[in-house]
Order: sequence, then structure tokens, then C-alpha cells
Amino acid sequence: MDTFPDLGSLSDQELKDLIKQLTEEEMEISYRRRILHGKIDILRAELVNRLRKKDESGELVITGADVQQLTDILAGRVPATEPE
Repeated sequence: MDTFPDLGSLSDQELKDLIKQLTEEEMEISYRRRILHGKIDILRAELVNRLRKKDESGELVITGADVQQLTDILAGRVPATEPE
């Protein structure tokens, strides 16, 4: 991470440029955060659907395999799905 500049040594234009740069960076980070929250919501919905199906069929609702599978999904270690 860059150190914060000595504000007293910056010109008005340099301050404006720095504000613009940091504002743009914040917007990029905010966008990335929204994307991540969307992915998390999708993953949670998928997990809820799977748990409902297992509960209806009489299977265990949550197993160690479920936790591991969710961990793999969140870590991006998801194998390619086979066509049904």
C-alpha cells in the first residue's frame, strides 16, 4: 500500500487529481464488493435448495461433504459439471 502523501506539499491540482483517483478506486472496490455479495447470495440460495431436497428425501440435512463442497465453491475449486 502506498504511503499517504504530505498534503502540504501538494498543489491544488495534485489534490484534485488524488481525490479523483481515490474516488475511482473506491468505485471499483464497491463494484467488486457488490459482485461478491451477488455470488454469495447465489451460493446460499443453491445451498438452501439442496438442503430442502435432502430434507424432503429423508437424507441428512447438512453433512461434512456439504460443508466441504461449499468451501470448494467459495474457494473457486469447483469441477466442471457433467451434462444431465
